[in-house]
Amino acid sequence: MAFVHQSVLLMPAVEALAIRPDGIYLDGTLGGAGHSYEIASRLTTGRLIGLDRDEVALAAARERLKPFSDRVTLVHSNFQALSAVLDDLGIAKVDGMLFDLGVSSPQLDDKERGFSYMADAPLDMRMDRSEGLTAYDVVNTYDQESLKRILYTYGEERYAPKIAAAIVKRRAEKPIETTLELAEIIRAAMPPQALREKQHPAKRSFQAIRIAVNDELTAVERMLASAIDRLNPGGRLAVITFHSLEDRLVKSAMQEAAKGCICPKEFPVCVCGRTPKVKILTRHPIVADEAELAENPRARSAKLRVAERI
Repeated sequence: MAFVHQSVLLMPAVEALAIRPDGIYLDGTLGGAGHSYEIASRLTTGRLIGLDRDEVALAAARERLKPFSDRVTLVHSNFQALSAVLDDLGIAKVDGMLFDLGVSSPQLDDKERGFSYMADAPLDMRMDRSEGLTAYDVVNTYDQESLKRILYTYGEERYAPKIAAAIVKRRAEKPIETTLELAEIIRAAMPPQALREKQHPAKRSFQAIRIAVNDELTAVERMLASAIDRLNPGGRLAVITFHSLEDRLVKSAMQEAAKGCICPKEFPVCVCGRTPKVKILTRHPIVADEAELAENPRARSAKLRVAERI
């Protein structure tokens, strides 16, 4: 299927980078190249480095960015390896980085990828299909305690114990193979009041399993640990998150990098020598306006946070 994705917070994110025509920028989550197209169109002698762990997304981005092929370099990589990618390209530092941590619409909509609880497909959920671990492996081989922890921690699913127990009980009869099969097990394990909620009963559990399959939070932590140090002074880091776990990681990392002296208050002079690395430009995260929400409901949970290297 064609990889057509509507980028969330498109203009706010691109404008947050304060792009210079001769600057070097990194889009760590190419997706359908919506953000990258806007960045590349603002460059003259500058350069854009685009990363994605999904080969389908990379192929689509390569096609969409053809008009700017003289200033764009695309790399098949997880964004947690951004330092290694920049080293390989001989780039010490860049003038801005953008990370959109959401799952691309084509990944959700292509039922063969197994991300959706709305269509039947093999349990997969890999963003990078060259990786080994699949949702089938998680659902059918992880012990009950591990499943409960994943559902509760990554999905904030309050019925995690019941769902994990139901999964283990069902797979003892035969392996759980498809998305709709798993969604039905989850639904049946939940109490009646939970089924009256607006969102699909399997939404939180599918999110949790997807995060586990792709080790998403570890990737975000590693990206945040290296991104700021690869920015030039005045360079900006812009990150779009879609759930509270990611947002807390991003907010915490930016706040930590913005801290100066950490000496006890009773010390007459600073002895730690610590100075802030960034200033935070978004006291409150930027969210989608009503016009964008009307056009793209998937933007509802998106939050954009921005910090500038000092």
